[in-house]
Amino acid sequence: MVFIKYIIAAVCVVALSIKASEYVDLLDQKTELSGAFIGGVMLSAVTSLPELFTSISSTLLIHKPELCIGNILGSDLFNLVIIATLLIFAFKPFKNAKVSKGHTIVTLCVLAGYVTILLNAKNILNFNILNVSITSFIIVGLYAYSFKYLAGESGGDTMNEDCESPLTVKQILVRFVIVSIGIILSSITITYITDEIAEVLHLGSGIAGAIFLGVATSLPELASTVSLFKMQNYDIAFGNIAGSNIFNLIILSVTDVLYREGGIYTMNDPKNYILLIGGIVASLAFVAFMNCKNRVVQFAMLVTILASYGAFLIL
Repeated sequence: MVFIKYIIAAVCVVALSIKASEYVDLLDQKTELSGAFIGGVMLSAVTSLPELFTSISSTLLIHKPELCIGNILGSDLFNLVIIATLLIFAFKPFKNAKVSKGHTIVTLCVLAGYVTILLNAKNILNFNILNVSITSFIIVGLYAYSFKYLAGESGGDTMNEDCESPLTVKQILVRFVIVSIGIILSSITITYITDEIAEVLHLGSGIAGAIFLGVATSLPELASTVSLFKMQNYDIAFGNIAGSNIFNLIILSVTDVLYREGGIYTMNDPKNYILLIGGIVASLAFVAFMNCKNRVVQFAMLVTILASYGAFLIL
């Protein structure tokens, strides 16, 4: 019964996320906002809402911070698996696609966040300022630095005058907000269901968070990115993944501020270390893919991302 509830909640998240991606694509067509801003800020924030509310729920309500950090690290790694898998299937169509160089900077900021978390867990960079971990301050600084790249370095794109949707910008925004609320409610439900599954299967909080929460909360990115790839809107798709990953790290900072019963970066579950290393390797491969023109090397980097997640599942 618990798995049926999990599937129903996951289906709700997917359906709502597909609608969210459709609305942001309409905003891209009907406004002068840049594709980087729409994908990197608006869509990534919405598709990261499940991570936000599941992390807060698992830490403050269930009191399992390992579930939280496993969720975030698992979601980030799974997000890269999503984009890598789609790029393998769309390898030829993507050849001439134009994507913002800012996505590389954002991914490098995510990578720096991973290294900071690793140093904290190893007690190399582990002290508090006003009862908040220095790691959280560094992550906030990285997000602030990356924001201008998330928002796009150039001016707004030209509006598409041939857009056939009868909806006005205001109507699109209202529907976007309603869909976002639905994603939030579904996400909170998934948190409690995942905790039930962890108990039924006798799983540690870290691996339960990485697999059941991490995958479930990445379903919005999966659904929206697949939808955007079908529309061949690669720039927003890349912005969605890169933006979601850096936004997920901000979620750790928020949780760290709210959680008063200890640190959330301690990573007592060793499986979270494997996730962290996998995230570092996959992020490096993603940066190499975006900055290399050699198609063979690009394909090898996509395979490396998939192998990083496969290694986590095996180990």
